[in-house]
Amino acid sequence: MTTVTDHPINSRWAADDATVLQLYSFPTPNGVKVSIMLEETGLPYEAHLVTLSDADVKSPEFLALNPNNKIPAIIDPNGPDGSAVTLFESGAILIYLAEKTGKLIGTTPAEKYQAIQWVMFQMGGVGPMFGQLGYFTKFAGAEIEDPRPRERFRVEAKRLLSVLEKQLEGREWITGSYSIADIAIAPWLNALEYYQTKELVGLAEYPNVNAYLERFLARPAVQAGMNIPPRPEA
Repeated sequence: MTTVTDHPINSRWAADDATVLQLYSFPTPNGVKVSIMLEETGLPYEAHLVTLSDADVKSPEFLALNPNNKIPAIIDPNGPDGSAVTLFESGAILIYLAEKTGKLIGTTPAEKYQAIQWVMFQMGGVGPMFGQLGYFTKFAGAEIEDPRPRERFRVEAKRLLSVLEKQLEGREWITGSYSIADIAIAPWLNALEYYQTKELVGLAEYPNVNAYLERFLARPAVQAGMNIPPRPEA
């Protein structure tokens, strides 16, 4: 039976308390989904800073936990069958933690799948499109003279914002009640500022989305989770 202490990752990011859930992450939009979820549910956990450098995410120790070399990942020593559970992919981790705690995933099967539906919307649409727009705006892609790549992602980002704007009409949260759908989506909306793309996508044109993001960021668990594990000082 795999435990925290005998997993290869523990040789590089050692657990102080191997009886609690271990989070290996960095405070990116995908990373903070899990730390916010853990703060919201009150599950005891330890957070380990895994930087985005190849030295960390492509290390043998991290690849033993996530062969896709992306944060976040977890080890839960208290899995549903009494043995440890290892997981990567932020959406899968959100669903796992919601089912483990019985929180933030609705109270009926219909509500559960509504929440999962919008988590998939983020995983397949919002995250990839916003991230690519950021790449072609703030990072190396900005050096490409051809405007078509950035324009393609700008148009798609605006379309996704329009979908959210309509969904939030008359609702405080994506599915009505606060859920893993919000924890998946809102950090990516917040990332538009980091990517310097708020004006590019006309974020001010979406009042429901802006009010929604403000509500999300006001939650104490969100404020705590947005910098867990803390970013290293520059």
